[in-house]
Amino acid sequence: MAIVHLFEWRWDDIADECERFLGPMGYCGVQVSPPNEHMVDSQWQPWWQRYQPVSYKLQSRSGNENLFKQMVERCNNVGVRIYVDAIINHMAGVDRSGIGSGGSEFVAEDGHFPGVPYSMGHFHSCQECGSGCCCVDSWTDMNRVRVCRLSGLIDLKQSLSYVQDMIAGYMNNLIGIGVAGFRIDAAKHMYPEDIEAIWGKLNNLNTRWFPSGAKPFMFLEVIDLNQNGEIRAQWYTHLGRVTDFRFCVKVKDAAGQLSGAQWLYDPGWGMLDSEDAFVFVDNHDNQRGHGGGGEVVTHKDPYKYQMAQALALSNGYGYPRVMSSYAFEDSEKGPPASADGTTNRVPINPDGSCGGGWVCEHRWPVISGMASFSKAVSGTSANYWWSEGNQVAIGREGKGFFVATNQGGLERTFPTGMPSGDYCNVIQGCPTSSGCSGDTIHVDGSGNAHIRITDGANPIAAIHVEARSGSGGCIN
Repeated sequence: MAIVHLFEWRWDDIADECERFLGPMGYCGVQVSPPNEHMVDSQWQPWWQRYQPVSYKLQSRSGNENLFKQMVERCNNVGVRIYVDAIINHMAGVDRSGIGSGGSEFVAEDGHFPGVPYSMGHFHSCQECGSGCCCVDSWTDMNRVRVCRLSGLIDLKQSLSYVQDMIAGYMNNLIGIGVAGFRIDAAKHMYPEDIEAIWGKLNNLNTRWFPSGAKPFMFLEVIDLNQNGEIRAQWYTHLGRVTDFRFCVKVKDAAGQLSGAQWLYDPGWGMLDSEDAFVFVDNHDNQRGHGGGGEVVTHKDPYKYQMAQALALSNGYGYPRVMSSYAFEDSEKGPPASADGTTNRVPINPDGSCGGGWVCEHRWPVISGMASFSKAVSGTSANYWWSEGNQVAIGREGKGFFVATNQGGLERTFPTGMPSGDYCNVIQGCPTSSGCSGDTIHVDGSGNAHIRITDGANPIAAIHVEARSGSGGCIN
């Protein structure tokens, strides 16, 4: 099952999207941008101002607390869960002061955040950091990575019970509203034992939507691209799923040479075990060359990007997240907005694409079709692999079958292992009440299917047990 990061979307737009598209297409959740009060650069309005907290009030560029609550309720009611991007490593940068998005004053250099409240004693000092610049000047010195100021952001002292209580109180407020879990930003810059102490203060999920005793789903950002003595992603897996940035590199390469798709998981390269990994083709940081950077494929290369997303959603490694972006040339640019900085609504065009500068990769037919595939095959492994030249096929224990080619076309009979019947190629469309809005693929009594691919722009075929011809249940 896949979640989608609706990066910088407004709460009312997310609520609409849960009901009209995400739920029907099989997306199981949304990662939302940080909902807490943040610093405001009134002239520039960069994307990263959301990552400089001022308080834990739910008043951000995406909307106020009431709109946030309405979004959570509406999305939960259609089975789409909300995952909050939680900024708990730091507050705003030391060069920042003024009034935040919720009206709170702050002076970061003095540790003055009365909206929480925090004072200077709640932050790591430059003496504790030990570097002359008070910044992270060594990536192999574990103390400096976790105590010094990352990019000038004043660093919270999570070992203090008071700081733990303030963070847990913020997260428990969100849990009470009905969120399902959290992305933990900059987790490698916090000691695992401090994060674990905060986890111990968290409530169970809201029983209005979740089973009694259910815990929040956690996925932690730990950028780990080498083994040169730096902090390792494996050190955080006891706390939740952990981001596997190596996967971004692997899947980009495999999208160009499909025979490499079988080796998307490479334990010899230090990759996480599948049950620990949280994976993505790109994210809001590395698509801009930030946050670890690396050679990644993005929406700016649509053909290769769609192939990479299809592989990520077909192969069964890790827990996948789809990126949904806005267009940018300047890597610092904030979302589409009016002159006063108010984020614009996301208009939906008649063909289902987005306008107004919103890219909406999650709505691209290949990616949304593969999201439904990922949901249908959840809990299965890849039990069939075939590759020949620049082509690949993957079977998922009789629940789904995926074929892709970079050779212009393909025609071949495959042993899908699926129950006999007619299935819709979800890359081209949805089941309807009378058939399929795209191609139909027949599976015979032996589980074999003759698959023919002629679409050079989207040379992929994918079928699954929840997309039988004539079954309906999907938007058109």
